Amino acid sequence: MYENRSLSDKVWLVLKGLGMGAANKVPGISGGVVAFVAGFYEEFIYSLQKINKKAFKLLFNGRFKSFYRYTNGQFLALLILGMVISYFSVSKVLDYLIVHYQLYVWSTFFGMIIGSIYFIAKDFGEWNRKYIAYLLMGIIVGVAISFLEPAKENSNLLFVFFCGIISVSGMTLPGLSGSFILILIGNYVLLLVDSVNALFDTFANIVQWDFSWIHNTERIELLKILAVFSLGSLVGLVSLSHLLAYVLKRFKKATYAVIIGFISGSLGVVWPWKEVIYKTDVAGQIISDSKGRSIIKSYNRQFPTEFDTETFLALVFIVVGILIVLSLDWYDNYKRKVNG
Repeated sequence: MYENRSLSDKVWLVLKGLGMGAANKVPGISGGVVAFVAGFYEEFIYSLQKINKKAFKLLFNGRFKSFYRYTNGQFLALLILGMVISYFSVSKVLDYLIVHYQLYVWSTFFGMIIGSIYFIAKDFGEWNRKYIAYLLMGIIVGVAISFLEPAKENSNLLFVFFCGIISVSGMTLPGLSGSFILILIGNYVLLLVDSVNALFDTFANIVQWDFSWIHNTERIELLKILAVFSLGSLVGLVSLSHLLAYVLKRFKKATYAVIIGFISGSLGVVWPWKEVIYKTDVAGQIISDSKGRSIIKSYNRQFPTEFDTETFLALVFIVVGILIVLSLDWYDNYKRKVNG
């Protein structure tokens, strides 16, 4: 399964990791969809599955080269490198774009999900009643998740560890957005904004040889939360991959049918034309959390009422999103022709 990679393949793998990391941070988008569409989903799952007892035995016995080969280390290292870079670069850009160009960003993501559905479904083969039932099950669960009401923020370390396990679900389960689940359980801002920013600021301070942050109790607490969250993510990534590898091996078409359903159900989450509804008290005043941020209750999704320039551009960006995904398929077909 594991192949020798050229320099260009290695660069592409880092870029794919970048895409996965960025997608996993955006509510409604699944990093697993990027892996699926970019053609390395199964290798990703089976590589993670290799992190098992045998791998740890090799590691503890000092057989690092064997451990690296056994776990497909080059593939995982390049992919994770891309994800890490993403959290300090692409995801920062995405945060800015979502604040200033929200409609166009969601339109692009909406188009990308439509493209992903086509991409995964085109080689599915024959649909029968059993697979249609799995498809509907995936759609129902995806839609149901998108209409749940977000909970309050919780910094309890045991809960943060659990959030870590949940957050990587989007990397291993295409269509299930880990970041959106974090919004629902109330910890998205704490874990993917505040904690990541705290780490970024800490690195910036260290580069400037400024260690005053050591006495900043709030910063230390956020770094501790991020460490526990990262540990939970690692545990979740490995454990879910073992489960998925088993399921993919025995029920591949059924799993793909559910995945297509999940992705279809998530279209509601990234619907471009939506208005945020905030929680209010009996007097109608918006309720804020302990840090002064308005608490989101739900979203009011609607169709555009008039065909103006903004609506036209949103539709253009939907098409752009579809083309981004389809271009990966075209590139893959071109590569096969050149190599074959």
